[in-house]
Amino acid sequence: MTQPVSIADLMAQSGVAFGTSGARGLVSAMTDRICFAYTCGFLQHLADVGQFAPGSHVAVAGDLRPSSPRIMAACAAAIRYKGGHVHFCGFVPSPAVAAYGFERGIASLMVTGSHIPDDRNGIKFNRTDGEVLKSDELSIRAQAIALPDLFDDQDMLREAAPVEPLIDVATAYIARYVDAFGAQALEGLKLGVYEHSAVGRDILAALVEQLGGELHRLGRSERFIPVDTEAVRLEDQALARKWAAELGLDAILSTDGDSDRPLLADESGAWIRGDILGILCARALGIKAVATPVSCNSAVELSGLFDAVRRTRIGSPFVIEAMNALGAKGQAPVCGYEANGGFLLGSAVDVGTARLAALPTRDAVLPIIATLVDARRQGLSLSALQAQLPARYTFSERLQNYPTAQSQALIAHLLEGDRDAILTRLTQMFGDLAGAADTIDTTDGLRIRFEGDDIIHLRPSGNAPELRCYTESDTADRAAWLNEQSLRLIAEHKAPA
Repeated sequence: MTQPVSIADLMAQSGVAFGTSGARGLVSAMTDRICFAYTCGFLQHLADVGQFAPGSHVAVAGDLRPSSPRIMAACAAAIRYKGGHVHFCGFVPSPAVAAYGFERGIASLMVTGSHIPDDRNGIKFNRTDGEVLKSDELSIRAQAIALPDLFDDQDMLREAAPVEPLIDVATAYIARYVDAFGAQALEGLKLGVYEHSAVGRDILAALVEQLGGELHRLGRSERFIPVDTEAVRLEDQALARKWAAELGLDAILSTDGDSDRPLLADESGAWIRGDILGILCARALGIKAVATPVSCNSAVELSGLFDAVRRTRIGSPFVIEAMNALGAKGQAPVCGYEANGGFLLGSAVDVGTARLAALPTRDAVLPIIATLVDARRQGLSLSALQAQLPARYTFSERLQNYPTAQSQALIAHLLEGDRDAILTRLTQMFGDLAGAADTIDTTDGLRIRFEGDDIIHLRPSGNAPELRCYTESDTADRAAWLNEQSLRLIAEHKAPA
């Protein structure tokens, strides 16, 4: 047994730290020892709040990247070391294992790096009653762990992990939506499922068939593909247009790697932005109050569809906190959604004569199915359904291999001085693109609104060396152009030391 070591120290030493969706880092840094320790820290925190004790059960699942099975084994070893029992759920979507845990009142964890390349991975932790929030993360970081002598010189477990029986969580996850929407909900729709390497690809295909749609499987890959729903690759844009035209599809359905963020393309193969999909889903479900990050499309307010809209920092923990606050004020039904399309159902909703239970974690299936069902009910194409909303368009991209420290230094430089000095500096930098800077919002990064209502929002990524740029304008082409030009200016910009 080694001397106790704090999780905070391990994070500093390894570079595997908490981001917006759990702990993430390079696979080479996510040794068995690190993953074992982080899981112990999580369980010790749960013990402190009365949600774990020897004999408790913990569900474990993972995505399809090559490193996931090894990390799952290290996490399972930690659960057993702390006296817990492992419910091995295999390779299923993050919301499926979370729903399994919430329903049974047990903790769960998902090994996933979501959309980032497979040289990285992560662990997403769930309490018995919801996602780990920022307050939980602080407590986990503060835990001190006495690690047993189980690891070799490379910090890998010396012994192979026992093989637990596989628990089927997919059937209940599929039934959640079939029971709510009905076996004819997608009847008459010709739907493609872009499978790539998403862990929920077979579940999504099964849902199309069980809801009465005509299924076309597309683009399955045994090599991991990092599909980012906020910055869809050019090749995925081209593939969707090609499939839609060649097959005459009504829509194309897909998700990111761990299948908690949706991708839905209309009949032309154009991918619908996640923050627009969130509005369409909320409207279809009769939601009254919405929590959404500051980066999301302002059509949510302009539409007048909702009694309350609360803006948050980026990340599901912040959305959940705001969603809970809305619920505590008597707002119902309530939901949250993110720019990546992940949809969080904060309270139960009626779907026809059925009742859909709350699922307060990011989910990809609900926004896809609810929006398709609404379009079919109205007899509209997805493009026509989207055209019912105010004409505001968002676009997002990122500068890759742009260190977080460099992003933070840039934003600090742009925010130097009083309000007038800041607006003058922003106008000098971006004025040729968008005119005079009018207002700023520092809720998360730097969001700038210009006098012509264009928006440029800069934010360091929470889980990768990237600078995110979100833009909004009155046409899709202008939003995309504004994003491209903003990133060009930033790449060329040299902030003073």
